[in-house]
Amino acid sequence: MKFIKIITFIAFIASMTSLVCGFTMDVTYSQKLIGFGVMGIFFIVFPLFSYYRWKDKDPKDYMITKDSIKKMRENQKQGKY
Repeated sequence: MKFIKIITFIAFIASMTSLVCGFTMDVTYSQKLIGFGVMGIFFIVFPLFSYYRWKDKDPKDYMITKDSIKKMRENQKQGKY
């Protein structure tokens, strides 16, 4: 496994643990645990996961341009879609 994948997995487990503990434990700081869990998911886990999944991809392959529309129409006429 790659290093960033391991870091992302550990951060995800820590965030989920914080959320579960915040919801199940009856302590004065349970709302803070829930807040830290949500912040960890949205500010740490999601950006790391997005970077890991998209780092070797070319964004131009996913943009709609005149050439890609032309290619889609040709494929539609040939019955590929």
